Amino acid sequence: MPDQLKPRVNDFVVKFANVNGSGSASANSMFAKSILRMGVPVAARNIFPSNIQGLPTWFEVRVTEAGYLGRRGGVDLMVAMNPQTWDKDVAEIEAGGFLFYDSTKPIPPTRLRDDITVIGVPLTAMCNAAYQVPRERQLFKNIVYVGALAALLGIEPAVIEALLAEQFAGRQKLIDANVAALHMGLSYVRENLEPLRLQVRRADKVGDRIFVEGNQAAALGAVYGGASVCAWYPITPSTSLAEAFTDYCHELRTDPETGKARYAIVQAEDEIASIGIVVGAGWNGARAFTATSGPGISLMTEFIGLSYFAEIPAVIFDVQRGGPSTGMPTRTQQADLLAAAYASHGDTKHPMLLPADPGECFEMGALAFDLADRLQTTIFVMLDLDIGMNEWLTKPFAWDDSRQIDRGKVMTYDDLEAGADFGRYKEVDGDGIPYRTYPGTHPTRGGYFTRGTSRNPYARYSEEGTVYVDNMERLLRKFDTAKALIPAPVLTPAKRKTPDGVIYFGSTTPAMHEALEALDAQGHRLDALRLKGFPFADEVFDFISAHERVFVVEQNRDGQLRTLLVNEGGVDPAKLVPVKHYDGTPITARFISGQIATLMAVGNITEAAE
Repeated sequence: MPDQLKPRVNDFVVKFANVNGSGSASANSMFAKSILRMGVPVAARNIFPSNIQGLPTWFEVRVTEAGYLGRRGGVDLMVAMNPQTWDKDVAEIEAGGFLFYDSTKPIPPTRLRDDITVIGVPLTAMCNAAYQVPRERQLFKNIVYVGALAALLGIEPAVIEALLAEQFAGRQKLIDANVAALHMGLSYVRENLEPLRLQVRRADKVGDRIFVEGNQAAALGAVYGGASVCAWYPITPSTSLAEAFTDYCHELRTDPETGKARYAIVQAEDEIASIGIVVGAGWNGARAFTATSGPGISLMTEFIGLSYFAEIPAVIFDVQRGGPSTGMPTRTQQADLLAAAYASHGDTKHPMLLPADPGECFEMGALAFDLADRLQTTIFVMLDLDIGMNEWLTKPFAWDDSRQIDRGKVMTYDDLEAGADFGRYKEVDGDGIPYRTYPGTHPTRGGYFTRGTSRNPYARYSEEGTVYVDNMERLLRKFDTAKALIPAPVLTPAKRKTPDGVIYFGSTTPAMHEALEALDAQGHRLDALRLKGFPFADEVFDFISAHERVFVVEQNRDGQLRTLLVNEGGVDPAKLVPVKHYDGTPITARFISGQIATLMAVGNITEAAE
């Protein structure tokens, strides 16, 4: 039997093609969660436009008992609900795959393919007969096709019914109406069609993992990290992070006895005001952050420079999207690396944390505040839309209750009273980090004037060249100290010795892991290094030196990670071979393995780098 005709159990990709604003996202998410409830891992990606309604939207569900969390590439079953994108959607189906469509109106054979199986269900006709209100017809059609797919794929109806009961808890009429629509689709398929060779079979591969968005995870990390101030301005795709922080604070940071809030959340008039509030709160000793995206970073750069030069703690969650300018607000990219690393005019360098999944969003969301206090500077947590706004399977978040908040170098009243020599910008321990005081620590000692202009170690105004150079060199030593504080890179060696390596980071990680398996099966061996932060540890450059060529996988046009590696390590650019994906959709394992396999066939590393 040809491979394309063999049964596929718990290993296929379903893609929904809908119109934005049709209410399909909720139904499609329920489809994915029902498979999870059957113990089968899924990787779900919502690819949606920036307008409110009318444009195409896609929702991709990868059913994968093997547990792959990245996009594979290719579609086995297309649920085509949008006439606008019909031809493109049909073309995307793998040979031997399936097309599910609303057969109320016939489709000309010229709009179909001979190498796929076409499954028609008259969804519109069924809903027109069952419902009188036009909006009900549209909304319930989504549930009808979920029911039809459940019958075709072997999804247990009771699981979907339980999800409906949870979603509409306390509203029995809605529960009953949705269950009726679900069974309308189930009954039609059972009476008129046969199950597909793509099947979902109950398993036990999900375990105790949770299904959560990175923005929610980062917001919870901020709560656990001690953040008490959030100042933000709405911008896709970071808004849900600030909203989640608000919800968590209402639950976890409200005094149970008095009902008073033990936090401050300000929706500022713009991004400039939001970062100004954050820097002001950090100067006062609060742990403060803002959540934004690329355009917000552009507006915040002067205040970021103040944080760097005046050495004031701040945290910025940058949920990256497609740019430049307005770009593609609801598409994903890793395109803010250079903007964040060197934000502001003059010579600046800012630490970045690079989470790869919601679990690391939680961990690094908390860690960022310790680092900001320890290093007395802005810390960037670099998410992107794929991690931030999509739900990912991840291990339950863990927290050590004995963990202490690291406030860094802070002089106390007792220190000052004992006669400690306080110089706000004075080198003390050789690590570039000075001591600071909180406002009001001592009535007569420990005060200083905070300025964005050059000053001497005692915070007194000075534009003397040597004083300025000494201060700037100290800031470099502090940045070098950060290397030991940033999470270390993760090395995955090849099974056999190889002259080739690959470097990657962030949301590229799950697709990269699968691509490495595929490349190994083809006989292409690569040592792999995942970066978790910036500044880069020395072992990053040791890794590059140990290989003849190193592929750098990232999701932007200009190879920004590659540029950072060249800038920071003096690496020969010809040694770093770019693998770039930047169409706004999450990168796939097939893209990575295909690109690297092609480049590995090029013998000359200079030619490959070009």
